[in-house]
Amino acid sequence: MKLLTLVWQLFAVSSLVSAVPAGPGQDPELEAAKQLKSFQKEYIKNVEKIVKKRKTGCTSKNILRRKEWGSLKKPERLAYINAIKCINKLTPALTPPSLIPGVRTRLDDFIGSHQLRTPFVHSNGVFLSYHRHLVHLFEKALRTECGYTGAQPYWDWTLSWQDLEASPVFDGSATSLSGDGVFIPNRTDTVIPLPDGNILILTPGTGGGCVNTGPFQYNNGAGYVLNLGPQGGLDYNPRCLERDLHTVEQGPNTKPSKVAVLYTCGGDMACFYKNLDNPIWGIHSVGHYQLGGTAGDVFVSPGDPAFWLHHANLDRVWAVWQYLGQGEERVKKLYGTVTNFNDPPSQNATLDFSLDFGGVIAPARTLDEIISPIDGEHCYIYE
Repeated sequence: MKLLTLVWQLFAVSSLVSAVPAGPGQDPELEAAKQLKSFQKEYIKNVEKIVKKRKTGCTSKNILRRKEWGSLKKPERLAYINAIKCINKLTPALTPPSLIPGVRTRLDDFIGSHQLRTPFVHSNGVFLSYHRHLVHLFEKALRTECGYTGAQPYWDWTLSWQDLEASPVFDGSATSLSGDGVFIPNRTDTVIPLPDGNILILTPGTGGGCVNTGPFQYNNGAGYVLNLGPQGGLDYNPRCLERDLHTVEQGPNTKPSKVAVLYTCGGDMACFYKNLDNPIWGIHSVGHYQLGGTAGDVFVSPGDPAFWLHHANLDRVWAVWQYLGQGEERVKKLYGTVTNFNDPPSQNATLDFSLDFGGVIAPARTLDEIISPIDGEHCYIYE
């Protein structure tokens, strides 16, 4: 295995593209946050203009409105939390044990499918489309199988980069997604395998053990239980949700200026994607590293409820970029091949490429069928 030893303080101030500059005496993060709000407004205006004209398919009457966790009212947060608890206990799983022996619940179907597809859907040209559809399928399951009537919320990292535990997502309250894990002292560095055979070394955060606050505690198996993993382990292995928050080392890589950088790429999909999904300091990877524990395990990361909010926010950042252009010329742009890190070398991702979702959570779809947030099976907007 190749080894990538990370010096996190250096990565926290590095970037492939220079951050959006602020004027003299201006706070660069406040200015970047204003720019992001402006981009969001333009995206909403453009999408609403498109769906308003439609009579069928995704229209202004049936579009789901995904919101940031902190903007949800208490009953809305509790409804989502209860839906996650539901799918965590909902049986039977649809995946046959011959394929994944450890499956017990509907949540296991999603975690197991992600385990099977992990070697094929990261750091490549299908990554964004795959996870867009995966989040949609999870949202659909919550709504059709667990009585959830809301839309999938998202976690805007730029609001919590300075203090994760102060965020309503991770403050450990009854309306959070639980807080940090129990602090485990005297730990060695965490080794995180990457799909291409590399490993990352992450220094210990402020937790490391099972979460012991909020709604997703293990409670000796009576609470929130993960049955698969770690990593690619497909056998039955009931265990707790673990977290190891990394505000100091990882937070600066999700501050507003780091996200605003993505929109300096204009319509260049290669530039946009390389900044978003760099495996060391890109906002996709860093979102996982900030959480550590279960979310830091690339295979079983969907076991952390925050995974779905993190990937919804990645999807939001992509959707905003897609609809910032004149018309819809960015929507179907792709970049990258169809193998992780292009290893082994493979064809470029194309719209007619068929993407398998593993297990039984969904039939195969072409990228063309799932690349848009407002076409085909998808019909949602981020507010």
